[in-house]
Amino acid sequence: SKQEAWLLHDGKVVYGPLKVATGRAALPTPAGDFKVWYKVVDGWSTTYNAPMPYSVFFYKGDAFHEDPVTVRSHGCVHLSLKNAEYFYKFLHLGDKVEVRR
Repeated sequence: SKQEAWLLHDGKVVYGPLKVATGRAALPTPAGDFKVWYKVVDGWSTTYNAPMPYSVFFYKGDAFHEDPVTVRSHGCVHLSLKNAEYFYKFLHLGDKVEVRR
């Protein structure tokens, strides 16, 4: 609900908090505990016919990726280009993702 994200390592914040844009009211980002299951540098949404650079998927079609942090998403978590690239490099398959409201 604060539109913030951060990365933790061994329980300590190592990056962030930083501004993000999550899902709009009609298509909220799902809350819960997830795991990174797929990553792609040059991601593409076939549903919305739009680029998703530095995608880190954690739930079905929802991912952290670069997109304006001033525009609410269709369920993904929008990050600035710099932050999306950092998340992509930092996060690995199987890493825990927590989404809270």
